[in-house]
Amino acid sequence: MNLNIAVLPGDGIGPEVTDQAVKVLKAIAMEYDHNFKFTYAPVGAIAIDKHGDPLPESTLDICKSHDAILFGAIGHPKYDNDPSAKIRPEQGLLKLRKECGLYANIRPVKAYDTLLDKSPLKQDIIKDTDISIYRELTGGIYFGKKQLSDDGNTASDLCEYTRHEIERITHLAFKAAKSRRNKVTLVDKANVLESSRLWRKVVGEVAKSYPDVELDFLFVDNAAMQMILNPKQFDVILTENMFGDIISDEASVIGGSIGLLASASVGDKHSMFEPIHGSFPQATGKGIANPVASILSAAMLLDHFELYNEANTIRTAVEKSLKLHITTPDLNTKYDNITTSKVGDFIEDYINNPEDSNLNFTNIHLGQSTII
Repeated sequence: MNLNIAVLPGDGIGPEVTDQAVKVLKAIAMEYDHNFKFTYAPVGAIAIDKHGDPLPESTLDICKSHDAILFGAIGHPKYDNDPSAKIRPEQGLLKLRKECGLYANIRPVKAYDTLLDKSPLKQDIIKDTDISIYRELTGGIYFGKKQLSDDGNTASDLCEYTRHEIERITHLAFKAAKSRRNKVTLVDKANVLESSRLWRKVVGEVAKSYPDVELDFLFVDNAAMQMILNPKQFDVILTENMFGDIISDEASVIGGSIGLLASASVGDKHSMFEPIHGSFPQATGKGIANPVASILSAAMLLDHFELYNEANTIRTAVEKSLKLHITTPDLNTKYDNITTSKVGDFIEDYINNPEDSNLNFTNIHLGQSTII
């Protein structure tokens, strides 16, 4: 398969982790005889510094003309610490989602057996957790009308949804559930919010087209509690923009590190794949950023184009790296010199040599061997 991939590394650790995802995709292309072409473009704080715009038109044009977008992370302290800044890195991401029609954000949450002890939650609670969160991405309070009174003492943000916006992501969530465990949980606040009552009505109507899929409802406050008390009860979670933002970040503690969580943002024409973590500027250039979320985002990219064997090869390589403790310091308890790039090297090596035990690779890269 030929794929043209727009690469937007962004800020902070974004370029470091994205480099590893590209490295892994190149290994997949070589192993499976594909042709992946990568075109780089600026976004976020670095784009503001160079172009005065967090999403330059040239970057947007590249994204729209390519088959998929591989995204890193955006954000910089000079903007994070100045909420009054008129131009902000986050504006670039929001505009990219809107301009490309990326209305569905998909975030897998999985508890790896080898990392159960890394989570602050009890192992028996999180074991076997496997959730897919479907978050509506281009509507709701983040995109609604915003107002500030003339005296600066009153502010409002409008949360608005249309039937069409709800229907299209609901169909995606139910189709996903059919290939999983046949359960969708709608997370809303229908006891208080009119927008949530519309969600509940429309989702209930769409559910009739999927009689084999069980539909459950939870208010967002209860859902947040259930995510901690019994996360394995969930299969597919469906929710609106802000609730999905919060719930999915809460779910990151299940895996033991936010550096493990990948995501896909898809629409009818375009698709983007990115780790859910931020730019983590404190770690920039130190080689300690976990690239696994970015690499798993690359696997989701391959899934999107129905390259399932290739995607599963990446996931198998990631699980092997976790089992052998070839991980960055956020997860590593065995070795103290595994860097961001070495994790990528290991996964690349496993893709190229899947039958190898990788023990020689481990020894060489840990400086424990003098014989190759």
